[in-house]
Amino acid sequence: MRRRAFLEQSGMAAAGLTLSGALGNGANAAAQGLNPNALVINPVLGFELSPYLYMQFMEPLGATDGSVEAAWDHLAEQWRDDVVAVTKELGPPMMRWGGIFADFYRWREGVGPREARPPMVNLLWGGVESNQIGTGEFVDFCRRVGADPLICVNFESDGRQQYKKYRTSVRTADAAEAAAWVSYCNGASNAERNGHGIDAPLGVRHWQIGNETSYDRNGFDVETAGRKTVEFANAMRTADPAIQIIGWGDSGWAARMAEIAGEHLQFLAFHHMFDPDNPRQPVLRGEAYRRDPDAAWDQLMKAWETADAKIKTVRQSLGAHKIPLAMTECHFAIPGRDRGDVVASWAAGVSYARILNNHERHGDVLKIATAADFCGTRWQNNAVIIPTPRNNNKAYLQPVARVMRLYRHHSGTHAIQVRRTPEGLDVTASRRGETVYLHVANTLRTKSVSATIQIEGQTARAGRVFEIADDPMVELSYLNSADAMKTAEKPLPAGGSWEFPAASVSAVEIPIA
Repeated sequence: MRRRAFLEQSGMAAAGLTLSGALGNGANAAAQGLNPNALVINPVLGFELSPYLYMQFMEPLGATDGSVEAAWDHLAEQWRDDVVAVTKELGPPMMRWGGIFADFYRWREGVGPREARPPMVNLLWGGVESNQIGTGEFVDFCRRVGADPLICVNFESDGRQQYKKYRTSVRTADAAEAAAWVSYCNGASNAERNGHGIDAPLGVRHWQIGNETSYDRNGFDVETAGRKTVEFANAMRTADPAIQIIGWGDSGWAARMAEIAGEHLQFLAFHHMFDPDNPRQPVLRGEAYRRDPDAAWDQLMKAWETADAKIKTVRQSLGAHKIPLAMTECHFAIPGRDRGDVVASWAAGVSYARILNNHERHGDVLKIATAADFCGTRWQNNAVIIPTPRNNNKAYLQPVARVMRLYRHHSGTHAIQVRRTPEGLDVTASRRGETVYLHVANTLRTKSVSATIQIEGQTARAGRVFEIADDPMVELSYLNSADAMKTAEKPLPAGGSWEFPAASVSAVEIPIA
């Protein structure tokens, strides 16, 4: 996103557009003698919603989770067909390559003839990465699934000494190496890339400098990180002046980073991996949620509040600076056998719907965001699970990914205002041309909610509802992935009367005159 367009939109948002997601409007309406079932929408266009609110994050996770290595068919030397197919369904608009892995990744080890690529030790996640999947393969995957690639560069290991060297191998990289990577990807005629048999530029427009730079007190401080961000940005833009650069702005760094390096950056990044459980009386960890479904549901329905508080904190830390935000990593981190057993349940899917709705509400400044890691063999917080051994099993989408797919494919380009909602519904609204889109989560576990959709100044015409409704305690696995948590398309009658099932997530499309 261009800075001028962002400033215009953020100014418009500050001038008065608010997106209501509060519950209880129905009860207030009844007290005022109004229709408590009214779901009232103002169709006037607000700020632009970025398609990158549904990005995915790919990081080689070594021995912790097969992730990228498991997605690659080493015998055929190509991506697994089932992983490509299910990712096309998901439809991520952007895919990020990096994470802490970037702190010890040397990109040249993953390009060129495969037989000449040296394997590398994964210094954080354990195990050995084959480097059979590198820059060319990553961009090829993005092209196959229709995603824009985002690459996180090695930012001098973010100042972390533990990642700068492994035995005799230097693992840190400077601004010159980052610039060479940009040139390899985007140069009109890059000799190194051409020598590897790739004639056309790879066209990587988005680049991130620094990954969780503020999270290690023994790494860079904000002054050093800011100065080096300018150095990296200048070097990388020498290779391609048109790239979009993301700097690091978490932990209260946003304002100072904007002061030092803001003119070089299009976005500031932050991350949010969090446990939404009650720390005093956990109800989500391990298998506890199965013993008290009501308590688990109630806790998951409040998870969006923690996510909202994080985004607000980062927004406020910007001060007077106007620069878009990029949440390039976000997911639940719940203790369990595979990083949160409950995350495979439909209850978690509805919880994530509320979090994604909240991302939309912050869409005036939040322009890149995710709600999951991308793929792996075990971690439940992945969007895509890759069953291993493969046999006849196919990769499948987790609950969070099913909601992301639903929203991604049924969403407008601009936010519009939700004025009133029936009790129990969490609703956001957007518009594309003459179609209004609603994203609706029924936060009631056992009760459906009736709604009469009203669009101010318009007559609600017949439309469509795309609905996921299941038992909140249903859990996905390769055994039931084709049958559980399916999206059903239903006709919405003219007049807009609809009943949202208990524990459901819906995308509603309504043509207007």
